[in-house]
Amino acid sequence: MTEIVHTGLDALVLFRPDQGSLLARTAPAAMGTAPAAPALGPLLTEAVRSGWQGDLWRCCLTQALVESENPFSLACERREAVRDSLWDIALTDMAVYKALFDLTLPAAFGPVRDFRHDGQNAPRLEAGRRVQVLAEALAKTETAEDMLTVLTRYYERHGLGMLGLGQLFRVKEQSGRAALFPVEGRRAVKLSDLIGYETQKAQLVQNTEAFLAGRHANNVLLYGDAGTGKSTSVQAITNEYAGQGLRLIELYKHQFGLIPDLLSQIKGRNYRFILLLDDLSFEENEVEYKRLKAVMEGGGEAAPENVLIYATSNRRHLIRETWSDRSDMQHDGDVHRSDTMEEKLSLAGRFGLQIYYPNPTYEEYHAIVRTLARRTAGLEALTAEQLRSAASTWQVRHGSRSGRSAQQFINDLLCHMPELTKESETTHADPR
Repeated sequence: MTEIVHTGLDALVLFRPDQGSLLARTAPAAMGTAPAAPALGPLLTEAVRSGWQGDLWRCCLTQALVESENPFSLACERREAVRDSLWDIALTDMAVYKALFDLTLPAAFGPVRDFRHDGQNAPRLEAGRRVQVLAEALAKTETAEDMLTVLTRYYERHGLGMLGLGQLFRVKEQSGRAALFPVEGRRAVKLSDLIGYETQKAQLVQNTEAFLAGRHANNVLLYGDAGTGKSTSVQAITNEYAGQGLRLIELYKHQFGLIPDLLSQIKGRNYRFILLLDDLSFEENEVEYKRLKAVMEGGGEAAPENVLIYATSNRRHLIRETWSDRSDMQHDGDVHRSDTMEEKLSLAGRFGLQIYYPNPTYEEYHAIVRTLARRTAGLEALTAEQLRSAASTWQVRHGSRSGRSAQQFINDLLCHMPELTKESETTHADPR
């Protein structure tokens, strides 16, 4: 063990942490070869952010194992671990981690060996809890082989890396490449939270379940009026099926150039990915839609079988067209303008499933308001007549009738709740 501790992370082959990672910054101090104070700050920051409790050093080691994307861990994500040469190399690495798990730390690390923090819920509480539970299981193992067995079972069940810990991601460009970042503090919305639109939700669920089962499924365009729950439906689908390996990646149209690199990174992973193009539309002079068309069908950059594209838009045809597009007369040098129109319309045609979300009717709007009011504490003092009257007034003044405006109305009610309660008491006072 002395030799392992002396060589430290330099002895690792497959599970070597990236330079600058939390473990790479913490390990020298833990092994007594660097000052402890500069390492403790980042460790405590990550502990509070992730909601870790207990032995933070072991959580740090476990996080490195969970996030390590190497030939062995990627193979375990796709199939049951095989006792081959990769296993032997991984076992050698695990002997290093076992020694680091059992390491006697410097006295300065004392506060982080049994850390307790009762602050507000951490942004990464769910992912952090998963790391902590695995750390506790790994700490109970007696040998490096036992440790590797526990780790491979985790890979088989939960996957690995950032994709194993998160569900919703955004893309950023780093050195010309696509980099995924988890969305922290995401909405825990469910399909049942979206009131109405039962047919639309059923279509989305059916397509998504077919996709998860490996059957043929379509790219989906959710279009219709603003505030009707299109984006909410997609986020809810992700929340409800994340346990079956569904992951959501949000993309903006200025990032379409990163799609080929992104697809190369997620192709072959043991997850199913939805690329969400939210609020998608193009003006007449924007040409990014041509790159998207190539990805969706028929191009060299076509999406792999574990990727679907879900887009939301207020426009069904996505690309702005003008009346001049409908004429075959020469216009600005383009002889066949109808060909231009067909090219513009062809993008929407590549979404095999198109789901329309209309504004609710007057009665449907009030049904949404009533349901939201029942779900909201503090509105018990209002009668059904008061609620309907106030909702009608709100809808007229704001010129909008949708699920979003209904929620905004409820929020406004809560802001004025003391005034409304006082008015209610006056209205129902004993006339004597």
